[in-house]
Amino acid sequence: MRTQHTRGVIFIHSVPPAVQPHVEWAVSSVLGYEVHFDWTAQPALAGMNRAEFAWMAEAGTGAVITSALAGWEHVRFEVTEESTPTSEGGRWSCTPDLGVFYAQTDLAGNIVVPENRIRSAVEQSHGDLEEMKRFLDLALGQAWDEELEAFRYAGAGAPVRWLHRVG
Repeated sequence: MRTQHTRGVIFIHSVPPAVQPHVEWAVSSVLGYEVHFDWTAQPALAGMNRAEFAWMAEAGTGAVITSALAGWEHVRFEVTEESTPTSEGGRWSCTPDLGVFYAQTDLAGNIVVPENRIRSAVEQSHGDLEEMKRFLDLALGQAWDEELEAFRYAGAGAPVRWLHRVG
């Protein structure tokens, strides 16, 4: 059976300079080749740096990269993985306080919430709109978006290497 390859991007939103080589080593060990990130200062948090790195590997690698980086103190990151003909796209967001959030994504990068999760939010909210909103915010990873938004915005001037659709 032929292995499907995909592309993705690692967004390191904040990392202490002393940890940068460890992040590169962890990603290198997952991808199977040596990587070097272009580190720049993270204006949203003094003393921290940020980087973006485009990768290409087997489908499912986004989850492995996330596992390699999750749980490190002071490291905030996101990993994206594009869909293939045999796998869904995904986005993993991680913060020291919240841990990891995963969501399936569509071709445009929008989060896809499974119907059973929506049905559960409706049932568990018992008609309370505020409670339903809380459940849907959880399904969409709103808390992660709120924490990471300042770090994403600070990187808005970062160079874009490529946008490419696989398939």
